[in-house]
Amino acid sequence: MHHVLMDRWSQGSSPLHSRDPRAKILALLVFLIVLATTAPDAFPALAIDALVLVAGILIAGLPPGSLLLRAMAVLPFSLTFGLISWLAGDRLRAMGLVEKSYLSTVAVLLIVGTTPLPLLLSGLEALGVPRLLVLVAQFLYRYLFVVSEQAQHLRLAGACRQGTESRWRLGFRAGAGALAVLFARSYYRAEGIHRAMMARAFSGKFALLRRLQFGMADGLFTVVISAFLIVVRIQ
Repeated sequence: MHHVLMDRWSQGSSPLHSRDPRAKILALLVFLIVLATTAPDAFPALAIDALVLVAGILIAGLPPGSLLLRAMAVLPFSLTFGLISWLAGDRLRAMGLVEKSYLSTVAVLLIVGTTPLPLLLSGLEALGVPRLLVLVAQFLYRYLFVVSEQAQHLRLAGACRQGTESRWRLGFRAGAGALAVLFARSYYRAEGIHRAMMARAFSGKFALLRRLQFGMADGLFTVVISAFLIVVRIQ
């Protein structure tokens, strides 16, 4: 599963993994603002932004091919709007839209792939993101594993019953039923987890194994990356 892979990536021990989540979030915010305000025809600046991401991937020890391939999930959407701009005669805007959306996705995956999600969400909350949104994201993250587990059980059961018959022919016929069963099982499983959490006096906030510490190295990381990106942007 995609989220399991990202969770495994985030458990690394590179210099980028060890940075405080708030430092990485601020650097990501600066990168996205700089990228969004870069002119579509500023190809040198866009190339430098791409090199910064590649350097971050290599420093973090993440598999470049796998990460860049997963970032292509955004291309069907950006290509659709890019095609509309291209047909309208604005070719530079079309190319810029595709390039910026892809680089933005790579940047987000780089941060998520180097920061465990509980720490990332705690960093967002420390930076002022409403606690309700953070709590919803935390529950979604945890229940996602529950849903994926149930989906894997259904897929295995379906494969055992279908044998070698065509998946296409049987898949469309049984899809609605499988989806309904998945929803029911996930709901009852989540309800049981909720009761267990309430029985253990859940206070509305998930505890972290280690506290966030924004040190001098984190501040230097944020300042250096932000300053470099801004200089590239204004040149």
